[in-house]
Amino acid sequence: MFQPVVPIGGLAGWAFLQDTLARQTEAFDKSPVLTRDTEYFEANISQIRSAEDLVSDRRLLRVALGAFGLQDDLNSRFLIRRILEEGTGEDALATRLTDERYTKLADAFGFDDAVPRTQELGFGAEIVAKYRAREFEIAIGNQDEAMRLALNADRELAEMAVSDDSDETRWFQIMGTPPLRQVFETVLGLPDGFGQLDIDRQLDIFQEKSRTRLGLDSLNDLADDDVRQELIRTYLLRDQIKSVSVVSSMSIALTLLQSSQSQT
Repeated sequence: MFQPVVPIGGLAGWAFLQDTLARQTEAFDKSPVLTRDTEYFEANISQIRSAEDLVSDRRLLRVALGAFGLQDDLNSRFLIRRILEEGTGEDALATRLTDERYTKLADAFGFDDAVPRTQELGFGAEIVAKYRAREFEIAIGNQDEAMRLALNADRELAEMAVSDDSDETRWFQIMGTPPLRQVFETVLGLPDGFGQLDIDRQLDIFQEKSRTRLGLDSLNDLADDDVRQELIRTYLLRDQIKSVSVVSSMSIALTLLQSSQSQT
């Protein structure tokens, strides 16, 4: 199976990845395991008419969950079935969970509708495209987790920027999507424990700091590739600085410990 290459981290690694992304994703998409799984999904998803049908087929479920970054829930069949069956109504489980990815999963399949989206022409190809993108990001993350989060943010924020949702709704989606939240918390320099604040206070801080530090008057601004790339470069730079600080602190602590031991 083709493994993506990221020879260096940080901004230099991101520049290399952007230059080689088309070639690397093309090679990755031709990997035998990925090809078998995606072809099976596209060939069989139209036969699925209920949440029970989907969770009963592990191969289909793996692609469905992976498309939304929920691959770790593959063995949580009861939870996923309930989320899919209840849909995205006001009292549905998906809308009561803090992780927005469950809402996106339930909305995408529409099993609470009279006719689920699995019956729509092109639905299989839509989910497969999401799955391939996520799998590539995971493969990148096996080498550099910050790079995975950067790729994910670039893709998801580009989609979010052109959605019809209000700015407030989109901010709540960012706050409720762990990978995106991590990127913004790093970019904005928010402290550990920030997530313990009242949710409306968190929203105010995200919006205020994004205006003052990033110049984002609206999340619509992220539809501009240059604006989005500047956010991602800031994330990678801050992540790199934070990593260096952690390593430096550990080195200092180790030196002090060794010094203390040599004096006893």
